[in-house]
Amino acid sequence: MSESLASRVKRLVSGSANMIVTAVESLAPEMVMEEAVREVDSAIDDVRTELGQVMTRQYHATRRLAGENKKHEELSVSIKVALNEGRDDLAEAGVERLLDIEAQIPVLESAIGETREAQIELEGYVAALRGRKAEMKEELREFRASQKETAASGGGDGSGPQGSDTERRVEKASEAFDRAMEIGGGIGGGDAPDRKSATVNAELESLARKNRVNERLARFKDQG
Repeated sequence: MSESLASRVKRLVSGSANMIVTAVESLAPEMVMEEAVREVDSAIDDVRTELGQVMTRQYHATRRLAGENKKHEELSVSIKVALNEGRDDLAEAGVERLLDIEAQIPVLESAIGETREAQIELEGYVAALRGRKAEMKEELREFRASQKETAASGGGDGSGPQGSDTERRVEKASEAFDRAMEIGGGIGGGDAPDRKSATVNAELESLARKNRVNERLARFKDQG
């Protein structure tokens, strides 16, 4: 889950959204509380959207892993057949492909594990947000009831200053709340390696790959 969405969920669940209620409690607390409930609803939708994306990635990674494992098994058989037929060239090409597959398998397994962890986390966030929403709706209900009791007993109507000044003050408080929920930060990039180093690294990798192919091919021959 993205850091900004995670922070947003934690802020809402922890109750820090009540800061804005305190800031404008003499103006329009009911309106602010209703907006807070709507924000929780919006957060639930956003988390569900990300959960759907995570599940999609998990599905594709799982299918891809199954496919690569199947290819690995079939290719291993084909390499042995090629060696038995004296086609070392085909066997070598098969081993190269086999190494490519083996390089992808742990990455796919890691991706599946990460998506499962993300799924658990996101499902937990949805449950927490639903619980917080229920609490906020109950708080809103109690607030409305207290306002009615105050009005019935002859107290003030709970309204604050009227007109455009009130609207500006509420808007200002809302903007402050929005700023508080924003998460800053960026991702810094490192320096790219110079061209000479990149060339050397590529040559070394090519030699290492060739060595791995030869070692694996020798193992297949020993098994045959």
